[in-house]
Amino acid sequence: MLGRRAFNRIASALLFTPLVCNSKDQLKSIQEGNIVVSTWNNRNANSIAYQHLQKHPEALLDAIEEAVNYVENDPKDTSVGYGGSPDSSGRMSLDACIMDHEANAGSVSFLRDIKNAVSVARKIMEETPHVMLVGDGAHEFAVEQGFQSENILSEGAEKRYKEWLKKAVFDPKVNSERHDTIGLIARNTQMNLSGACSTSGLSFKMPGRVGDSPIIGSGLFVDNEVGAATATGFGELVLKSCSSFLVVELMRNGMHPKEACKEAIER
Repeated sequence: MLGRRAFNRIASALLFTPLVCNSKDQLKSIQEGNIVVSTWNNRNANSIAYQHLQKHPEALLDAIEEAVNYVENDPKDTSVGYGGSPDSSGRMSLDACIMDHEANAGSVSFLRDIKNAVSVARKIMEETPHVMLVGDGAHEFAVEQGFQSENILSEGAEKRYKEWLKKAVFDPKVNSERHDTIGLIARNTQMNLSGACSTSGLSFKMPGRVGDSPIIGSGLFVDNEVGAATATGFGELVLKSCSSFLVVELMRNGMHPKEACKEAIER
């Protein structure tokens, strides 16, 4: 029988993924094998991370970074990376964070002209004494680390911006459309958890706006003894309740992952 903490590690990872177990052997493979889940419709990213873990189960962060990079580079994804929408000035800025099973974390916000924000966040975690860099400092650090400075406003994003300018009304509401941030959590065969979150933020936001995605404890939180959570939605609401940390802390106190998520959402 699984202990509470071992169960929570599994249950938290499976929470947002429909799952049917047809046999004890299949259940055992879930309990002992690699698991990847992410927010919303990111099946290709999940597959990339999972296949990487199957070949290199120890390379948990590599698998997560590669999967999130895939979404960041996809011009069809209108809320993450290159395909995302600009702010009200017509410029792109990206936010991302990453956290591993040893509670190491890196974060970047208001990042201009760099395509792969999650990779910059990982470099911050691994190459600096800091957790978070923002704005010009983040850009300068990224260039120093070998990232290419380039125009990341896609043709589709520029077209959406020009259409928005006709009325230039910014009135964000909580609805089913504001949900496309990628948050991805993975667990390897050593039962270690890690995760990442990346976004271009609200479309046509005020320049300088920061949502929940790059904030450790709001957009993402990992506790290897208990579980992990990542968030997507209207960032201002998630920020004010530290929702990802709250979910994990409720699980630490014995609450089932589903009920922990429900409690966080109700708050």
